[in-house]
Amino acid sequence: MKQDIILAGVGGQGILSIAFVIDNAALKQGLDFKQAEVHGMAQRGGAVQSHLRISDKPVFSDLIPKGAADMILSVEPMECVRYLDYLSPEGIVITSRSPFVNIPDYPDIDKVLGAIETVANRVIVDSDKLAKEAGSPKAQNMVMLGAASPHLILEEANLREFIRVLFAPRGEKLVEMNLKAFDLGRSSAMKS
Repeated sequence: MKQDIILAGVGGQGILSIAFVIDNAALKQGLDFKQAEVHGMAQRGGAVQSHLRISDKPVFSDLIPKGAADMILSVEPMECVRYLDYLSPEGIVITSRSPFVNIPDYPDIDKVLGAIETVANRVIVDSDKLAKEAGSPKAQNMVMLGAASPHLILEEANLREFIRVLFAPRGEKLVEMNLKAFDLGRSSAMKS
């Protein structure tokens, strides 16, 4: 059992929070994992990606080769398109349809989504709408983690536990909001 995941987004969208939850859920299940991160600009708005490799056998390389990713999990649609060449033919794309327009020449969103729609196995989620429904637009990362959860080799209970661990230092209200965001994302993906 193994799963290679590319996480993509821009600085400030919580990519590393998603990685924290996935990594710790994998460890709790006794799985091996490797993680490699690439940060674009050091400030908010720069590209961020993370390679997550999870397996029940030892993982020797941090990086996922092009054409081998089982999943691209993206909080930003243009960043999803940037990594489509990493996806295996059987892989799945889980992405937000909500753009983070941080550059003056951001491409037409319909063209960006059109490129994503060429992938047969895809889930496109309105993460902005669902995060606001959960209580904060900042919860888009947990919406997207929820949308990916039915397709992960990790148990939902372990993902929920480490969402709680991640946000507990900031209070129960924030924990519950992020769990709600996770649930809304999961429900949305299961309807797709």
